[in-house]
Amino acid sequence: MTPPISPPSAAKVKTPTPMIAQYMQVKEAHPDALLFYRMGDFYEMFFEDAEIGAAVLGITLTKRGKSDGDDIPMCGVPVHAVDGYLARLIGAGHRVAICEQAEDPEQQKARGGKGPLRREVIRILTPGTLTEDDLLPARSHNYLAAVGQSGGALALAWADMSTGDFAVQDIAPERLESLLAMLMPAELVVPSGHEVPEILGTIGTLGTCMTEQAPSLFDSAAGQRSLCSYYRVASLDGYGQFSRPMLAAA
Repeated sequence: MTPPISPPSAAKVKTPTPMIAQYMQVKEAHPDALLFYRMGDFYEMFFEDAEIGAAVLGITLTKRGKSDGDDIPMCGVPVHAVDGYLARLIGAGHRVAICEQAEDPEQQKARGGKGPLRREVIRILTPGTLTEDDLLPARSHNYLAAVGQSGGALALAWADMSTGDFAVQDIAPERLESLLAMLMPAELVVPSGHEVPEILGTIGTLGTCMTEQAPSLFDSAAGQRSLCSYYRVASLDGYGQFSRPMLAAA
């Protein structure tokens, strides 16, 4: 899991430029992802994101402006070659938020806007949510998996976002490690707070990216509604029996 990486708040940066102020505002909404901030023909990273990106990608770390008297680290990659850089960052277990320009200068002028062009995050890429052939690893599946827990029982759900394959099953705690080793998921989603401690020792040995989400998302009733919506049915009766842990994982 990529740890939260937050730049200084605008209040702590002495007279930030409008562009840096906008960058920090977007970054604060996505602290657990490396932010690819579109500037013309490049995606640029700043602060700690730039230091991490430059180290992983082997590109030059430069600077742009100052923060509290110190240079602001910066690095960038060309838009036309971004897929290769994204694949390397995601392969290293990082999440990447793509922040695009949401207007052109004429649109900005028409709305009477000043400062930088409006930008917004259009996608967050994680190891288990890739669908593009150029970003997918050269292996048969790229699974996104999730662990569900209810009443002490566990279940594991997994899906290949590039093919639509999906499966879920109850699993004894002592068998979880072997099933994960067999599936080799690119990313494993677990409740925050490590509510499923059995998996923690396993993930480090598999090279799997672990992402924590709010425990409220691992609710069996919500899982049932999501599956019904996905399959466009009013009931799951025609799909077999789903335990509460299975629904929580789904």
